[in-house]
Amino acid sequence: MPVSISSAFDSGNIEVVRKASETDWVLRIAKDAGGRFFQWFHFRLAGARGLPVVLRIVGLNGSAYPEGWPGYAARISADRIRWTTAETHFEKGSDDGTLTIRVTPASDFLWIAYFAPYPLERHFDLVSRMALKPGFSARVLGLSLDGRPIDLLEVGDGPCPVWIYARQHPGETMAEWFMEGLLEALADPACASARLVRRAARLHLVPNMNPDGAFRGYLRTNAAGANLNREWADPSPERAPEVLAVRRAMDETGVAFALDVHGDESLPHNFIAGFEGIPTLRPGQLERLHRFTERLALHAPEFQTAVGYPPSLPGKANLGMSTNQLAERFGCVAATLEMPFKDCAELPAPETQWSPARAKALARSTLAALADLLPELR
Repeated sequence: MPVSISSAFDSGNIEVVRKASETDWVLRIAKDAGGRFFQWFHFRLAGARGLPVVLRIVGLNGSAYPEGWPGYAARISADRIRWTTAETHFEKGSDDGTLTIRVTPASDFLWIAYFAPYPLERHFDLVSRMALKPGFSARVLGLSLDGRPIDLLEVGDGPCPVWIYARQHPGETMAEWFMEGLLEALADPACASARLVRRAARLHLVPNMNPDGAFRGYLRTNAAGANLNREWADPSPERAPEVLAVRRAMDETGVAFALDVHGDESLPHNFIAGFEGIPTLRPGQLERLHRFTERLALHAPEFQTAVGYPPSLPGKANLGMSTNQLAERFGCVAATLEMPFKDCAELPAPETQWSPARAKALARSTLAALADLLPELR
């Protein structure tokens, strides 16, 4: 069988520039709608069992986050269950930025991705499975531009409205792995933190806000080329129906706590970004955010508070971003959780770097931190 490369599947993205030989390929990443962003790749190498294959992804100096390539390692899997790192090297001065991945597959099929994928089919499996759990309910908030559902899961008997949502940026798949871990913990009767949270709050959970971008293999945008996390000030049905549907539901329930789950391409850390620059800070609002962050650092050894994004200047926050919009709109505690595509510098695991299992574990720690904060939000 000749060696082949394909990406014509759910969340796939790669283009073949040229095939120098059966074991030497030059590739490039297709851009998101709008032609601005690219960084996510996901493809399958077939027919290369036992062959030392070199894969060169070129043109990466123009990617969304070129600073994210040094120190990064591509993820590989033969069974699409266990993902490990491949030998990976970035050269800024070669072919406008080249990421070289070297693999010798032990199987006929090898899957290669920017991070462990979370395909749309797994999303549907997740929401269907969780909707059957005791105390859970599910509904569709609206449809994406391509007609895909924006799924919402709800659980909890308390009065405090909590919203947790992920994958505004579809290529940040660790965000939905986090949501899977969060949902599984909330359904686990042995998880004391989950029981406390369910007793104090009503949780509204959106595992994937951008199903079109996820299916198309995009990094940051939806089908219209909109970066959803810049659309929260004035979302339109033509450009960002996904945001419009979620924000309308939030207006119906109110929001006391909101967590927007993401991945950061460059920083090898887990960290929180807040809402320091919003126009109307309420008394105690930032202090409660800081207490949540401090509690998360206590519960999660792989979370830290020393490195992150610089806070916005007073009154200069971008209200098109969900965390700022919600903190301003509801006077709530809102936060953006960022996880790395690289390894976690505080506790490295070179064989996998940051991984689905670690993202799911961080979700359980986040529940514990939320349980600590909820008495202040009632």
